[in-house]
Amino acid sequence: MTTGVRTIDVALGERSYPIHIGAGLLPRAGELLASAFARPRAMVVTNPVVAAQYLEPLRSSLRGAGIESDAMLIPDGEAYKTLATLDDVLTRLLQSKAERSTTLVALGGGVVGDLAGFAAAVYQRGMPFIQVPTTLLAQVDSSVGGKTAVNHPLGKNMIGAFHQPRAVLIDTRCLRTLPEREVAAGLAEVIKYGAIRDAEFFSWLEANLDRLVARDDDALAYAIGESCRIKAEIVAQDERETGERALLNFGHTFGHAIEAGLGYGVWLHGEAVAAGMVMAARTSARLGTLREADVTRLSALLERARLPVVAPALGADRWLELMGRDKKVEGGTLRFVLLDAIGQARVRADVPVTGLSDLLR
Repeated sequence: MTTGVRTIDVALGERSYPIHIGAGLLPRAGELLASAFARPRAMVVTNPVVAAQYLEPLRSSLRGAGIESDAMLIPDGEAYKTLATLDDVLTRLLQSKAERSTTLVALGGGVVGDLAGFAAAVYQRGMPFIQVPTTLLAQVDSSVGGKTAVNHPLGKNMIGAFHQPRAVLIDTRCLRTLPEREVAAGLAEVIKYGAIRDAEFFSWLEANLDRLVARDDDALAYAIGESCRIKAEIVAQDERETGERALLNFGHTFGHAIEAGLGYGVWLHGEAVAAGMVMAARTSARLGTLREADVTRLSALLERARLPVVAPALGADRWLELMGRDKKVEGGTLRFVLLDAIGQARVRADVPVTGLSDLLR
């Protein structure tokens, strides 16, 4: 059985698309996604772990809507989000004689979505793709907004393109098979939305976090819907991150440095972002823009979600080196997303290096 479907539109003119959210939607994929296909042919990109659970239900539903599909499996894990894996995906698209009108369907977490989306952006100069995210992190973050990329040994997501999906299908029941650590990693991004944009949503999270950890369908649908709503509003105003969209990177400057410094996959993305958000909040407090009580609220909520709030000791020089390669560096100046209050964030490029070095130590 399925529950109701909540549909959120990402308003980007002729590139606008729907996000369908609900419990038990995967068996209705053909019905809900049919209009997003330019031709009745698809290539599904997934990994072995996800394929074992969800590939056949997805293909069966598409088949019921008259859409034939093939599938390719890529290795599971952040360590494989590389140019080598991208090359393998492009080679298999060529071998299967995929056309520009063939739709690429990304079925999986953020690695699958980012990599498949990048392949769709560059194959024959652009083919349509659809996101079917199966992790909480992907459902609330990477599947929405059109950012696609692979990692480079010197920096995360440094090679990529903006390429919007035709549609996003989010089935909250896919989260039932997700390891607890992955659920927690996704909650980091959910908490981020409240912290940067919506104090009322942040308070709702404080009151309902236990339901989210227990994977209550109604609580998950609401939290995912609100996260997607906030992200859709920001993306519609600033698709290519020239201004307000940078707020979505709260915690990410520090977080990406953690991932690169430890080696991709040692800490999950959400874990690194959680510790990075606490570092950004403490930086905000040191600059006098955020109350210590709000730093405590943020840290406490992340801890309740079973996330790390203390970053690894990389050493101040190493921190600064890694953050210096961040995509938010502009004109040689590192920009930080900091908080003025819970629900209010802004980008700042005037953080003194001396004070930052003290924090990093």
